[in-house]
Amino acid sequence: MADKTTKNKYYEAVGRRKTATARVRITEAKADSFIINHDEELEKVFPTGELQAVVKEALKESEVASKFAVSAVVNGGGISSQAGAIRHGISRALLKFDEELKAKLKKAGFLKRDPRMKERKKPGLKKARKAPQWSKR
Repeated sequence: MADKTTKNKYYEAVGRRKTATARVRITEAKADSFIINHDEELEKVFPTGELQAVVKEALKESEVASKFAVSAVVNGGGISSQAGAIRHGISRALLKFDEELKAKLKKAGFLKRDPRMKERKKPGLKKARKAPQWSKR
C-alpha cells in the first residue's frame, strides 16, 4: 500500500508572469513529458523552439537525476508570458521535490516572478499616460 502512494505522488505549484498564471504538477516518470491545458502537447501550444526551451529550462538547469511528467493548466497573458509562467511553476514545484535546488534555480532567476502588467487608464487621458494634444489657444 505504501508503494501506491509514493508512485502517484506529485508536486504542485503556481507560476506567474505578467498576467499569465500556470498551475503546474510534476510527477516522477520514466521520461520527460509535457501536457498543457489537460490534453495538448508542448509543441502544439508553443510552436517555436525558443518558447519550448523556456518551458524546459528549469528542468535542465536543476540537473535532477529523475525525469518528470509535467502537467500544466495555463491562462491569461500571451504565449511568451505563459511559457515563463510554466517555467516559474516548474521551478517552484522542483523546490518542493528537493529543497537543495533553491540556490541553483534562484541564481538562474527562475524563482523570481515577473510583476510587469499593463498600467490602468486614468480619467482625462487617452491611455495610461498619453494626454490629449495641448493647445494654447
